[in-house]
Amino acid sequence: MTPLIDIDSVSFVRGGRPILRDVSFRVNPGEHWAILGPNGSGKTTLLTLVTAYAWPTDGTVTVLGGRYGAIDIREVRRKIGLVSSALSERVPPRDTFFDVVLSGRYASLGVWETPPEGDLDRAREIIAFLGCGGIADRPYGVLSFGERQRALIGRALMPDPRVLILDEPCEGLDLNARETLLSRLDALIAAPDGPALLMVTHRVEEIPPGVTHSVIIKDGRILAAGGKDETVTSATLSEAMGIPIDVLRRNGRMFAVVG
Repeated sequence: MTPLIDIDSVSFVRGGRPILRDVSFRVNPGEHWAILGPNGSGKTTLLTLVTAYAWPTDGTVTVLGGRYGAIDIREVRRKIGLVSSALSERVPPRDTFFDVVLSGRYASLGVWETPPEGDLDRAREIIAFLGCGGIADRPYGVLSFGERQRALIGRALMPDPRVLILDEPCEGLDLNARETLLSRLDALIAAPDGPALLMVTHRVEEIPPGVTHSVIIKDGRILAAGGKDETVTSATLSEAMGIPIDVLRRNGRMFAVVG
């Protein structure tokens, strides 16, 4: 089985400071991963290596069968959907929800050409899947934070990516908006032709039930990587976060409480 993502002995140093240290894990077809750890542990840096917006100091990164440094990165990026807070800040506030989703087809911010009917149909299908048909015509600037997140996820889905990367997708959401978003992510995971999910979070309650695996990071090192039930444990999270934590499980969800 060829891994979708293969991180092999990767280290990353910035300004003389080690950010990641000898990190290795693989994402295989059919797997969906959460990356957990405290702030400053290296989670987002790991995503920048997967998306080739940074290069490892040591080790290799191979995505969709192509080793970075030996392939055309632009071709790989077309097959990766990315949602981050940095992208949200660059979206033109006058663009509608529909425009934001549609722009993902062209990897642009804004739609600058007349799209074919097939692209319009796909945007409508994605918006319906996200449960956002009633707000498709609203400008991005007046959307709630949760609605903006769903617009950006729709944008990332437009080119039918093989991997969908989410950097703190629930950050800043209230409980209702968070649960709405997580339900859509779980539906995406359940779709037989959906992308593999790779999401960064530091809260276990934000992990959709359909996520199968996790990486736990502290100080740039992997504490555990593998099946979710074997890695997201009270002992591992307590070590990662530096406080006693109990991990509770209910109806496929996990919750962390101070022990």
